[in-house]
Amino acid sequence: MIIKIDEYSDVPIYMQIRNQIVMGISSGELKAGEQLPTVRALALEIGINTMTVSKTYQMLKNEGYIMTDRKNGARVRENIEKSGVVSEENKKELRRIVSEARISGVPVKELISLVKEYY
Repeated sequence: MIIKIDEYSDVPIYMQIRNQIVMGISSGELKAGEQLPTVRALALEIGINTMTVSKTYQMLKNEGYIMTDRKNGARVRENIEKSGVVSEENKKELRRIVSEARISGVPVKELISLVKEYY
């Protein structure tokens, strides 16, 4: 999986990395048990500070997407907990997206079609 950073984005770099890894897991591009790059390797590859990658991996670990240990590094968790609930933060983000789509005149059917496509 190739991680791309948008230096002009308002989204912090650690969140850009986090979001791309989560999307990679969701799409199946990153498989359960798959080894992620080391903190140093990923930082060097995308030209950022190692602390930024470390912060991202810690966040992903806390959220239950990856597991880390000194011997094996970071890996995608085999069994990611499925709560079946959309977080409040994600509800707010979805509401923002829906609001922008409504203002832009995107028909509801098209928006629902996109949700189904991405799901």
